[in-house]
Amino acid sequence: LILLPEDARGYAELCTLITRGRRKAKKGEYILPDTSFEHGLEHCLALWLPSDETDVLTAHWVASHFPQRAWLAVSLLLGPDDERRLARLTETAKSSGLPLAACGEVEMHHRPRRMLHDVLAAVRHGCKVSELGYRALPCGEQHLRRRERLQALYPAALLAETVTITERCRFRLDQLRYQYPREVVPEGMNATG
Repeated sequence: LILLPEDARGYAELCTLITRGRRKAKKGEYILPDTSFEHGLEHCLALWLPSDETDVLTAHWVASHFPQRAWLAVSLLLGPDDERRLARLTETAKSSGLPLAACGEVEMHHRPRRMLHDVLAAVRHGCKVSELGYRALPCGEQHLRRRERLQALYPAALLAETVTITERCRFRLDQLRYQYPREVVPEGMNATG
């Protein structure tokens, strides 16, 4: 589930969710049960990347928790079953009422970075690159691709829906203004000494 803040309030909601998830877990981990998403994300959009194209139950859950703010994200990575996968995802989307949107499932900015991605994955999993197996990327297509390439891979309606999502996301990181809490210091002193 990818969450995108629509505005500064959405960014704050997302920061709160992350903080809650980290506080409930051991250092370096997160715990975010489904109930974490029931309240407090009204200014976030949700893109659901299903691992199983027939997971209708989760599709309905996403649609109910993010009404008018959720999409079923379709990533086509030149796999042998892209056409069949798109057909199954279309059925799941119809059943749940989620619109379909194109998603690149990007893991790196350009294809030659795949080797670096594999090295980082090996470090994360505590193994050698040669031992990654299915934990490595299945192909080198998970990079930023040119618009012309995407137009050749995705139906126009999915790309149009992606544009709709980008138009709803008005938040930019340069809008952040840090607000430090007022520090309590003894009379006649300041925070530095």
